[in-house]
Amino acid sequence: MAAMFTAQMARRRGRWRLYVVLLNTRAAWPQRDLGGGAAVPTVQERSRALNALGYALTDGAQWEWIEDSATFDDPSSAVLLIASVTVREATE
Repeated sequence: MAAMFTAQMARRRGRWRLYVVLLNTRAAWPQRDLGGGAAVPTVQERSRALNALGYALTDGAQWEWIEDSATFDDPSSAVLLIASVTVREATE
């Protein structure tokens, strides 16, 4: 069975960034800038970015969204939205 990873996407400083979480390694996490603006990148744009990084969505994978706060433990701080999905290394 192929190894599975978690990809996440979040907006930081006005730009959407997608990255693949690599645990138990010192390697840099693969990441891709998806551009600025308030509009959330489409599922197709996210899939293309993952493919460019060498990853693909697992069968039946669905993006899930969670909320976080910009300032830890401060309910009055701005809300950060983080999307996540299960991915695998892409095969040719």
